[in-house]
Amino acid sequence: MSFLKKKLAWLTDQALCLSVSFLTGVKPKTARELDFSPEKTVYYANHGSHGDFVLVWISLPRRWRMHTRPVAGADYWLTNRIKRFIIQNVFNGLLIDRKGNDPQAVTAQMADAVAGGDSLIIFPEGTRNTDDQTVLLPFKSGIFHLAQSQPDTQFVPLWIDNINRVLPKGTLLPIPLMCEVHIGQPVRLAENESKEQFLKRTRDALLALRPSENHGETAAAVSESAMLSETNDSDTAESATPTADRPSENPAPESEPNQ
Repeated sequence: MSFLKKKLAWLTDQALCLSVSFLTGVKPKTARELDFSPEKTVYYANHGSHGDFVLVWISLPRRWRMHTRPVAGADYWLTNRIKRFIIQNVFNGLLIDRKGNDPQAVTAQMADAVAGGDSLIIFPEGTRNTDDQTVLLPFKSGIFHLAQSQPDTQFVPLWIDNINRVLPKGTLLPIPLMCEVHIGQPVRLAENESKEQFLKRTRDALLALRPSENHGETAAAVSESAMLSETNDSDTAESATPTADRPSENPAPESEPNQ
């Protein structure tokens, strides 16, 4: 990357972080506030808005961002120069082919990135949750296959609260409102742990981060998680969906990531 591109990428990053922080109140954590190291880490979060991965990005310590990459759909981000510049030069996104027929190749691509020292941002629901009555969609199986291929990787849950009110469905301009990003403790694949067990455990860890006023709904959602996880019998990389996905009312094909 040329010096000019690097400078422009840095300025774009700063402008995005400042504007999103101003609109949402989300600010980066310090490394001392978190009980884990950034190495061999996959951050996973609930997915209700196109702005989700930016909030995850902003909430991390500044130095950690240098090695953190959102997993993103190439078909969305490579459609014009501006989007290509943002995902490649600002966020260093890991672009995947979500229209391909080889989900194992997508898992291998993510596993190689983690093995090479990168951290990733994924959204295991596989698509944006646009249903106000559904707390959290069932997890797809890609997060399990990634854990299988990199068993020493830690999966850190992040609950994004209130972002659906900042970017309501059908609107283009954000509404300034306070949001919160709650960061939980790492989850690792246990020895001989099944896909269903791991999906339930990672999903429950994410639901447990919901704010206290939602604990009643969270308890109900957790009680249903075992039943929901049984629907994840497609062994695809769809689970590791990235940044801004298509709405849930249009079910994604098998290896659908985020836009």
